[in-house]
Amino acid sequence: MRQLANIISDFQSCIKGDTTMPIKVGDRLPEAKFRVMGSEGPAVKTTENVFKGKKVVLFAVPGAFTPTCNNNHLPGFLKNVDVFKKKGVDTIAVTGINDVFVFDAWKKSTGAGGKIEFLADGNGEFAKALDMTIDASGHGLGTRSKRYAMLVEDGVVKKLNVEENPGQAQTSSAENLLKSM
Repeated sequence: MRQLANIISDFQSCIKGDTTMPIKVGDRLPEAKFRVMGSEGPAVKTTENVFKGKKVVLFAVPGAFTPTCNNNHLPGFLKNVDVFKKKGVDTIAVTGINDVFVFDAWKKSTGAGGKIEFLADGNGEFAKALDMTIDASGHGLGTRSKRYAMLVEDGVVKKLNVEENPGQAQTSSAENLLKSM
C-alpha cells in the first residue's frame, strides 16, 4: 500500500512539473552557487569554479556541528586528505544546507581550513537540484541535505555513495569512497 502511495506521489509531482531525478553516476552536476567565506566576507563560488577540469571528492552532511557530521563524517575525510591526494584528487569539499557563517565556524573549529573546502548551500539550491534533500522538520531541522559522498571528475559524477540513514556515516564514509577508487 505504501509503495502505491509513493508511486501516486511521484506521478503527481511529474504532473506539477517537478521532474527532478536523483543525481547518479554519469550525470553532470547542475549549475549552482555556493557561499564561501573569503578574506573580505561571504563570497560566491559556482560549480564551475569548484569542479571544472578537476578531480573532486564532495561529501554532504545534514548539518554542521551535528553529532554524526562533526564527530564521524568530517573527521574521516580530514584524516584521509593525503590518501585522496595520492589518488589524484585535487579538492576535497563538503556541502550542506547551512549558512556560510555556520560553515566558516565549523571549518575553524575542526581545523579543516586549507584541507577541505566548505561550500555552504544555505538555501538548499544545490541539494534540491541533485534531488538530495530530506525533510528533517520532525527534529526541528527543516529541509536538509542527504548524507552522501561522491567522486566528481570535470563536473561528472564518477562514484556516488548515498547514506540510507542520515544518522550514520558508513556508506558515505571517506574509507568507503577510497575503497571504490
